[in-house]
Amino acid sequence: MPESATPYDVMIERLGVLANQSLGLWDLPEGATARLINVSENATYLVEAPNGFKSILRVHREDYHTRNAISCEHAWSKALDEEGGVHTPDILPGRDGSGIQTASVDGLPGERHMAMFEFLEGEHPEEDADHLVESFEELGEIAARTHNHSVAWVRPANFERLVWDLDTVFGPRAYWGDWRDAPGVTEQIKSLLERLQSVVVRRLTEFGKGAERFGLIHADMRLANLIISDGTTRLIDFDDCGLGWFMYDFAAGISFMEDHPQIPALKDAWVRGYRKVRGLSAADEDEIDTFVMLRRLALLAWIGSHIEVDTAKELAPAFAPVTAELAEIYLAHQE
Repeated sequence: MPESATPYDVMIERLGVLANQSLGLWDLPEGATARLINVSENATYLVEAPNGFKSILRVHREDYHTRNAISCEHAWSKALDEEGGVHTPDILPGRDGSGIQTASVDGLPGERHMAMFEFLEGEHPEEDADHLVESFEELGEIAARTHNHSVAWVRPANFERLVWDLDTVFGPRAYWGDWRDAPGVTEQIKSLLERLQSVVVRRLTEFGKGAERFGLIHADMRLANLIISDGTTRLIDFDDCGLGWFMYDFAAGISFMEDHPQIPALKDAWVRGYRKVRGLSAADEDEIDTFVMLRRLALLAWIGSHIEVDTAKELAPAFAPVTAELAEIYLAHQE
């Protein structure tokens, strides 16, 4: 049966079996085991061995990325580390030399792609109120470096990644579904958010996709995806990287906290850090709030289509009402 018809707890149990049975595809120390640490689009495991070895195993979600798309993700991550001034984790090759391994297990349909990454000892940047502004200034600098590299990088032949634009957020084949199907979207909220969507679509259509504004982006550049290791900040988890507007990276950076009282200060800090590395026009800066609302609607759809995930369950009760509050504030300045 399709994965969507597999009970969630059964799927998690079978993924754990798959992860542990597949460890032999890599040259790992004896006694290595995989322990689930996160489920979102993919299932992520901490691999540990008695001799102290650690690594991170990602078991990809079914039908989210092709093998070629994952290969393109790895190529950009590696290129950023080698030539873009953005440090990223190493990808550990399997016994056959490939950074992508594929396997299956009874109880789950089809095969799953997997990738293993070096484990980085370290901490995420400070996320407390006293350090958020400083952390976001660094985040802006890192975003600018990725965008500079994105513009200059010669992509591999047959390059394939997700595209984050109006069609893939709002269209009939939106990656994360329709925000209208999310929990808590009452008729009143739906009417308000449809007005919001209309304004976002109009403004971003006018904004356009010029090469100076639209290119290869990380698309999930939150503080949780930065790790400070041995004094060096590294950018991790390129699973959502793809083609999108550069300013979308700020919107992704404040995912799930768009109503935080420090957001104006965080935006100023991010822009300040960005301009240390890369030019940013006033028009691009002015449109950042529109990208925040685009991302917020995408996340509302994500919650609706991933309601079995713990994060979605926790956020669901308040997410639609708070999105409506944010929409009213935004529309008061734009309509």
